[in-house]
Amino acid sequence: MRRHKIIDAHVHIFPEKIADKAVESIGKYYGIPMTGKGTVGDLIESGSKIHVQQYIVHSTATRVEQVESINNFIAEAQKAHPRLIGFGTLHPDLEDIDSELDRVIALGLKGIKLHPDFQGFNIDDDSMLPVYKAVEGKLPILMHMGDEVKTSSRPERLAKIIKMFPNLTVIAAHLGGYQMWEESLDCLVGENVYMDTSSSLFILEPEKVVQVIRRHGTKKVLFGTDYPMWPHDEELERFYRLDLTEEEREDILWKNVSRLLKLESE
Repeated sequence: MRRHKIIDAHVHIFPEKIADKAVESIGKYYGIPMTGKGTVGDLIESGSKIHVQQYIVHSTATRVEQVESINNFIAEAQKAHPRLIGFGTLHPDLEDIDSELDRVIALGLKGIKLHPDFQGFNIDDDSMLPVYKAVEGKLPILMHMGDEVKTSSRPERLAKIIKMFPNLTVIAAHLGGYQMWEESLDCLVGENVYMDTSSSLFILEPEKVVQVIRRHGTKKVLFGTDYPMWPHDEELERFYRLDLTEEEREDILWKNVSRLLKLESE
């Protein structure tokens, strides 16, 4: 099996001084033992095992006062490490969404990460409409999707938003809905939205994953590990269990995200 170019489209990083606490907190929330440390150095070490060329990195502001510092941290990490592609964050309680979005763009960040469950909003809340209006046509949004115990990030909620904002580019994480894949099939598959494979391959049967990917369209699916949730080598091994063609593998592993973010190819 030949080595493919890889862009990891979904990873989390944290400042060194809080990484341990942040990773532990996420692990407790999902009840899953975390494998990575959540630092830039550990990320690159993990990804080097499968020769990842680039990583889309992000963190989420659980409180509005964290937005500026998180965006600064991601921008600094991107500047210091050429392999990192930074996504900023926003929050529905921001007084001036447009101003912070302009700052995110000026910092050179390539998208926005939102996590409804951690940030305390429903995807289709009225309070979020100004955020989508501001971002539409400017940057893609990587949206956490799905939860066993909460309804805030249900696929049906995102389905409403992408119809309201047809020029909004959204990457629906976790194949459109962690632990809510049937609803994703009903509401999002085939629609005007990208999906990533993060935190899905470990639990879904390979045949089910291929079904979702093929029905959605292989040009709209991105490979993501959800580091520090899963180690890179295990996630790639799971990906290679999928019965996909070489063209489909290349699209998902790097070409689709490269086209989406207008990255340098080859």
